[in-house]
Order: sequence, then structure tokens, then C-alpha cells
Amino acid sequence: MLRRTALATSALLVGALLLSSCNGTTAPTGPTGEVNPNATLTVRLSLEPSNLDIRRTSGAALEQALIDNVYQGLVTRNADDGNAIVPALATDYTVSPDGLTYTFTLRQGVTFHDGSALTADDVVTSLQTAKDDATIQNSADLAGVSSIASPDASTVVVTLAQANIDFLFALTGRAGLIFKNGDTTNLQTAANGTGPFRVESWNTGQSLTLARYDGYWGDKAGVAEVVLDYIPDQSAAANAAVNGDVDVALEIDPELRGQIEGTNAFTIESGLTTDKGTLAFNNQRAPLNDQRVREALRLAIDHDALIETLGSGETLAGPIPPLDPGYEDLSDSIAFNPDRSRELLAEAGAENLNLTLTIPNVYPTTIPTFLVSSFADVGVTLTVDSVDFTAWLQDVYTNKDYDLSFVRHVEARDFGNWANPAYYFGYDNPEVQSLYTQALATTDEQQSSDLLAEAARIVSDEDAADWLFLSAPLTAVGAEVANFPKNSLNVRLPLAGVTVASE
Repeated sequence: MLRRTALATSALLVGALLLSSCNGTTAPTGPTGEVNPNATLTVRLSLEPSNLDIRRTSGAALEQALIDNVYQGLVTRNADDGNAIVPALATDYTVSPDGLTYTFTLRQGVTFHDGSALTADDVVTSLQTAKDDATIQNSADLAGVSSIASPDASTVVVTLAQANIDFLFALTGRAGLIFKNGDTTNLQTAANGTGPFRVESWNTGQSLTLARYDGYWGDKAGVAEVVLDYIPDQSAAANAAVNGDVDVALEIDPELRGQIEGTNAFTIESGLTTDKGTLAFNNQRAPLNDQRVREALRLAIDHDALIETLGSGETLAGPIPPLDPGYEDLSDSIAFNPDRSRELLAEAGAENLNLTLTIPNVYPTTIPTFLVSSFADVGVTLTVDSVDFTAWLQDVYTNKDYDLSFVRHVEARDFGNWANPAYYFGYDNPEVQSLYTQALATTDEQQSSDLLAEAARIVSDEDAADWLFLSAPLTAVGAEVANFPKNSLNVRLPLAGVTVASE
């Protein structure tokens, strides 16, 4: 394996906040050799977690590596099937007509990686702890739960105080993960889950190795071992692929695509994501609290040209991506118009405006460079403050001390951020908040989707932010690799079904 200095500090929260979508594939055809059950699958990733405690540490890097591979919940979601919710540690579930009572039948024969059997008590305790302990990631997802009980050894019943159409989806996330009650495992450096892989070793700054768990309750993993090789540098990642040091490389630089394709050893694929490249406006700070200024900034950006410059991505004119309920094509709501941008700035008394863009240094300089040029054309001077992710979390996410910011918000069904005035966007619209509340409370999926769409249009019409692109990252999949997942790979990377053929 190629070795290089890893970007060890940036993966803290890049999950709640990180680029993916759909295009085609290129050459070669599938594997021709016999499947090798003893194979090692080596996958290049760019962002390494700061530790392995998925309960209390933020970051897409943790979900990407551990959910569905090492840790599981009662249910999970299939990104390659429209994020459909499917059973995991529960074999099935029922929902009462009023949407308040969820009854889960637990799967039998499940064991943790230490060999102990999964019990209903483990499930109840895991969910109750996630609800009660605010330090656990996504604890708020269970805030509406009024009781969690186990009437018998194979059943868990969760009762809500009021209906929440997103509750099952919430259980596919961190708050729904099941842990052994009383476990003494040091979860910062090790793991004890129920998934098809166990954590074998973690070479900090280099790689995380997962080994097939032979006691797994379901179909055994298709490879004996997975090495998640953390290579933050794009050129080094391309070289690793060209040299045959990795079997799969995620998020390859479009400019280096030809170099990898030239080996004839990889298929280049791109799948759907919910990864929204978001240019945030501080809605509480002048002059960005003036909608005319926010609209002017949006009109100054040629989104098609930006995507062409980046080499991948799709346009997105609102806060909900196509994979999520409530999506509506809002491209009619905004269009590149620098002349109108200048007019609005003049109307707002904001000519010769000076603003600062705070952006984590994990993102390419292409984005701020493009924005600086775009805004300069309408008389806005943009200063770029490139910071490490820890500083971004403190200054922007926590303290809300910023004018403009850019991060990739990767999470599915995260529209609630726009209904939360305390979120770092500072967007406060009671009508949007009411529509969102109604969308969650109904048990009618179409009605919920319609309410979300109505709220999303208001957010876009009020220019609460700008959505620079819907990410469409490229994945290089080796010719001997089969069944590699396609969608939302930067937040979920389920690898149990992947196989590698003998050469």
C-alpha cells in the first residue's frame, strides 16, 4: 500500500455537513475470474474519523465506515433502492393506524462481536440511552418518544407522544444503533457491534481494517477483510489506483479520471446522493438579513459554469434533493442574472460590499476562487478565510460568527435545519416551521411530501442560502470487484455484499 500523511483532523463532523448524484459508467465489464472468499478489498477514502465512538463523535467518516458494516439498528436504509427502509435487527415491524406505536419483532440468533447474544434489554437500553443522553449523536431524533418497552424476549414496543412520519428513518441513523448493555469496550479505539464485519485494527492516520465476522446472523461477508485506506490527497489516490494498491477509489478528482481510466482496470461510476454543496448566508447579520442582498448574491452565480469548472455535480435550486421526500424542481425560482444582481445591491444600498467566506480547508480552492470572481463582477469583494474543520465548527457552526460559509450537507432528510432558528443558518420563518411540523405529524406520505415541498419553496424564494450544486462524486471500481454499492457512498458504505474475483 502507498503510505502518506493523512488528514487526521478534518473528519470530526464532515458527516453532518460533506459531494454525490447520478451519471453513467465507463468500461470495463464485470469480473471474469472465480469469486475469492478469502480476498481483501481495499477501498480508498478521503476522510478519516478522529476516533471510533460513533455514539458521541460526529462525522460522515464514522457512518461511512461503521454503520451496516460494524453496527446495526432495528432497521436500516437501502440507498440503492431510493433509501427504502428495510429490516435489520428486527425481522419486521408494525405501526399503529394513529402512527404512535411501533412494534418490532427481534431477530433471533444475533450475537455481538464478543460472542454475547443480543437481547431485548440491549435494544431497550440502547434506545433509552440515546433518547436521554444529549451527548449521543442525533439524540434529538428520539425526543418525541414517550416509552420504550419489551413485553417479551422477542418484542420491543416504542410509543411516541405524537406521530412522526420520519421516526423509522431516524432509527436508521445513529440514535437507532444497538449496543450491548453494560459493554466495557473502549469505543474510541475499538468496537463491539452485530454487523457482518468487526473492527480488526486501526492504524491511525493510515487505514481502518475490518474483518469478516463469522458469527454474523445473516449472509456472511463476501470478502475476508476490508481495508479502508485513508488517502486525502487526490493525486496520491489516483496513483494508488493506477499502481494497483486499491481496488476501489471513492471521490476521485474529475481531472484525474483519464489517468485512472487509462489503466483499463477500473469502471468509473457515479450514483445518487443527498449531498448538497451549500453556500450559507448568515440570515441574522447585516447586510445578509436583507433578502435583496441574498438574492443578489444568488443571481451573481452561474451554477452551470461552476459545475462545469468542478467537472461533476448537478444543479440544485432548493434545500431538498431528489432522493428526499418533498423534492420539487425549483430551477424556475432563480437564474443567473448579474445585471439584476447589481440592481438589487443598489436598491439595498449595498454597493461596494465587502464580505468574508469562511470555508473548511478540506474543500478544493476551485469553489472559493469561482465565487470571488462571480461576486467581483457585481461589485462585491469576497475575502476567503480557509480554516481547519475544528475552527469552522467553533466559529461558524457553534458561534455563528460568519458572513458566508460553504460546507457540503450530506445528510438525508435534513430539511429540519431550515425549521430551526437556532441552527447556524439563522433562518427564522414561522410558516416554514409550521409546515415542517405538519409534515412530520401526518401519517399520509403524500401529504407530508407536499407540505415539505411547500416549505422548501418558501426557503428558496426567500433566498435563505444558495445551493451551489448537488454533488456527483466519481468512484473508480476495479475490474475484479462486483456488487459495490452506488448511492450515497459518502454517508453509507455497506460492503457485506461486495466480492472480489481471483485474477
